[in-house]
Amino acid sequence: MSDRSSILSHVDTVVVKVGTSSITGGGNSVSEIFMDSVAKQVKELRDMGKKVLIVSSGAIGVGLAAMNAKPKPKEIPIRQAAASVGQGILMQKWNESFEKQGLLVSQILLTYDFYSDREKYLNLRNAIQTLLAYGVVPIINENDVICVKEIDAMFGDNDTLSAYVCSKMDADLLIILSDVEGLFNKNPKIHADAEIVPVVDDVSSVMAMAGDPTSRVGTGGMKTKLRAAEICHEAGCYMIIAGCDIPDVIVRAVRGEGIGTIFLPGEKERKKSRWIKAAYAKGSIIVDAGAADKLRQGDVSLLAVGIRDVIGRFERGDVVNVECSGKVIAKGIPDYDSEDIFKIRGIRSDRIEAVLGHKSYDDVIRSENLVLM
Repeated sequence: MSDRSSILSHVDTVVVKVGTSSITGGGNSVSEIFMDSVAKQVKELRDMGKKVLIVSSGAIGVGLAAMNAKPKPKEIPIRQAAASVGQGILMQKWNESFEKQGLLVSQILLTYDFYSDREKYLNLRNAIQTLLAYGVVPIINENDVICVKEIDAMFGDNDTLSAYVCSKMDADLLIILSDVEGLFNKNPKIHADAEIVPVVDDVSSVMAMAGDPTSRVGTGGMKTKLRAAEICHEAGCYMIIAGCDIPDVIVRAVRGEGIGTIFLPGEKERKKSRWIKAAYAKGSIIVDAGAADKLRQGDVSLLAVGIRDVIGRFERGDVVNVECSGKVIAKGIPDYDSEDIFKIRGIRSDRIEAVLGHKSYDDVIRSENLVLM
């Protein structure tokens, strides 16, 4: 497709997400052939002047096989233990494959707060940029061993994680390698007349096409991939879902060949807005319908008069949800802590100082620190 080749001609930084089923070839052990192929293609992209990051699943699946454990036990400690075993094996195999191409790899294990804590995010960003400058290929995975929440609940088999990495590193393209060749208008395993959707510019219009995971070990299905596409759309980067079995799939996708499904980006949001959206909310501010309607109009601040309640304890500068009728309508960074906001809820801005004895701003959350969800 000449159009796709044209729009991807500017691509400089590429994030490649490989799932468990791709790494194991649907079996129980690492596919050396597949990993060697990925390393070879990354080397080719590097020779083309591209920077490449790998988001790799597979640690739990590989670890379970090595431990002779059940393929997918419900017990979180077993999966955490499997991740501990599997991550070492996985990195050893990646290192061996990239060594054949004369490339050095690094291991980066992320937890949820890599984008909730801005200082940690900036440090991570600096580290990755330095690695890329020295020609190192970062291999990124979620740190399932110390994950305090249910494994895969946060990132969805690394599909969502790869999209956040793409967004935070200002990458141009995310390629998600899957055991399906792209997004189909019907389930191709059931319908013989199912057709691949070559281009998507509105993710919401194709959500009904999302299916469940197809692998018995991997947990990411089409739903998590479409969620990743939404993140990429907001971040202003392209995303392609393509089959892992296609020869030279990564290089061909970057060159703009018509394989898989490409998701077009929207207008790029400010970095600060993207960070607020992705960050963990320390609490919630409950607003009335009138305040919610004004916020939905855009470019407005949240005033105390429209606040009805405060949930949780948070400090000034933390990220919080703004909710109305049980739905999160926005996220933002308040200029008052939870205790002060509770005291000034429902009052006019000119009374804030009288109630608190001090006043930061007329607004509880200024418009520049507020993002609609």
